[in-house]
Amino acid sequence: MASFVTNTYCRVERVCRHLPVVLNTFLVFSITGEVSYLVLAEAPLETGWVESGASIGWWKALHLLAQYFMLGNICWNASLFLNTSPTIRGVFLGGEGMVQGWRYCYTCESHTPPRCSHCYDCKVCVLRRDHHCVFFGQCVGFRNYRYFLCCLLFMWSGLLYAVVMNAEVFMVILKEGVTPHSVLLLLVPWIMLVSGQVSPRAFAFAFIADTCVVGLLLVSAFLFFHVFLLLRGQTTREWYSSRRPYNQGPLRNLRHSLGSCWFLCWLSPLIPSPLPGDGIHFQVTGSLEPAVAAR
Repeated sequence: MASFVTNTYCRVERVCRHLPVVLNTFLVFSITGEVSYLVLAEAPLETGWVESGASIGWWKALHLLAQYFMLGNICWNASLFLNTSPTIRGVFLGGEGMVQGWRYCYTCESHTPPRCSHCYDCKVCVLRRDHHCVFFGQCVGFRNYRYFLCCLLFMWSGLLYAVVMNAEVFMVILKEGVTPHSVLLLLVPWIMLVSGQVSPRAFAFAFIADTCVVGLLLVSAFLFFHVFLLLRGQTTREWYSSRRPYNQGPLRNLRHSLGSCWFLCWLSPLIPSPLPGDGIHFQVTGSLEPAVAAR
């Protein structure tokens, strides 16, 4: 009986670990499909620039090209993020030359370098650990930080694009003014669908439009927060303790986290950008002790 419960728990844990990735994938492709439909089927046919001789076909082609460029970058960066291990597994840490900041992890039974900490979700220590990303089910660390940040960047740009393209959906919903029906359709489309107040098509458009707005707000907060930390040379854990002992200035911080080709690597994950460090040794430029507020 105990073994059955243990096996069941392990299976449920594995399913729950991959559930956020499956949900994110479903939302990304749903939004992409809805915006593609808006471009192909609901594209404006009577605009000033169309009347002046521009082809509506080129308009659609440019929109689809931009859309699938962003989708490709999201998927590729997410795939590389998940397949690039940020942990100490397979890394020779060395025992000599240990200076201030090194610790001993009793779970991994190993000495760990500065900025490295143990993740109890991943069950291993992570080099220059930033945080455990619940949306991907993996830690953000030294080797996969670039892919995490670029994925956030293209998710933000894609959601911003989707919100702009869904502006017509909001206008259709609110064309008769701010009524209880339109407000409920925007806030709780599920209830409107179950109660039979709207068609499945209207529900799908309203739900995806709402998802784009909420997603844009969340992703904007995450992206701007991590750009702020990147320029300061901090991880999320160091921000909590108000420490900046590894800050080398904005440009060198960018190079240290995104690689030698930091100014181009955001365009595509295929652009090589070797990291200058090893995730073990860091140049200390400030106090390693947490900042104390003045009284």
